[in-house]
Amino acid sequence: MKKRSEKQQDLDKLKLELAKVSTVILTTFQGITVEADTKLRRAVQAAGGKYQVVKNTLAERAGAGTPAENLLKNLSGTNSIAYTQTDAVALAKALTKIAKDTPAFQFKSGVVEGRVISIAEIQQLANLPSKEELLSKIMFLLNAPAQRIAMTLNALPRNLAVTVSEAIKANKFGSGGASSSEPVPVPAASPEAAQ
Repeated sequence: MKKRSEKQQDLDKLKLELAKVSTVILTTFQGITVEADTKLRRAVQAAGGKYQVVKNTLAERAGAGTPAENLLKNLSGTNSIAYTQTDAVALAKALTKIAKDTPAFQFKSGVVEGRVISIAEIQQLANLPSKEELLSKIMFLLNAPAQRIAMTLNALPRNLAVTVSEAIKANKFGSGGASSSEPVPVPAASPEAAQ
């Protein structure tokens, strides 16, 4: 059994972490195998989050004054929390994948950006594109006009060269003065230049 000072350290550490997070998802872990629990912890860590089994009183005390306060009040049963400071979508995707593979793992509720969300909203969050996918799409949309301008500017000299080449083949420029058989008159020299 933990000493009172160790419990206080656990409380302080969890309270500090919950004060910084943007997303907390409350789950139940009862009936999960050790293997599934290990996979769950690795998936949450890979998504940039943390996963912790919590005692109800510890969770309620740690959640007081944090964005997760309403979520962690009056808990009952066995509970665990997954939380992140960064990408809520990545965390929801990781947890949803584990929930599909492990029926004993179930969502209870969550908080995203200070707003309590339901189980259905967690599923919707998991279906959204990840932060990296959204940034990729935005960069593509920003880059597309520049690419079109560059292609257009590169096409101008090529099109001009093709047009001139076709005009020469079709003899559109005429014969010009250089190929004429008549001699070109030369101006007479002035008498002053001879002296």
